[in-house]
Amino acid sequence: MKRKLLLVVTILALAILASAAAVPKLLQFNAMQAVQGPFVGTLHKIRGIPGAGKIWKIGSAKAELDTAGKLQITVTGLVLNDPSTGGANGTNPLPTFRAALSCQSINSLGNPSVVNLRTGNFAATPTGNAMIEQTLTLRKPCFAPIVFVTTPSGAWLAVSGF
Repeated sequence: MKRKLLLVVTILALAILASAAAVPKLLQFNAMQAVQGPFVGTLHKIRGIPGAGKIWKIGSAKAELDTAGKLQITVTGLVLNDPSTGGANGTNPLPTFRAALSCQSINSLGNPSVVNLRTGNFAATPTGNAMIEQTLTLRKPCFAPIVFVTTPSGAWLAVSGF
């Protein structure tokens, strides 16, 4: 009987420790839209971030942002979908991707502002697969967060959406 009780107490203690160690999620999604239509290029920026200069497509995406600012994004099949690119169509010509977290916020004067936080570069494969993971210093408040996967120079390739 003592053994069973000890086992139950140990399991409960481990469960409590595991749940205490978990950092709550602020944002989590399983879909992104690739740049297309009027968002290709610089004419129709989203929160000041221009679209890439060619049409892209994405196979799948998953992202999480936790309260500590850790942003994790996994994308697969983020490749060109533009016949004008010739032999590069259906591939990713970029060696790296970056991410951006965009928030509507309030500046020090009490006025609305846009805050775009960016990650460093993360390796991307020619088939458009990448994992981006970086802790950002979050700006509070953050209204209507949007997550982007971008080129190394900052033009967006994919954006949170469905």
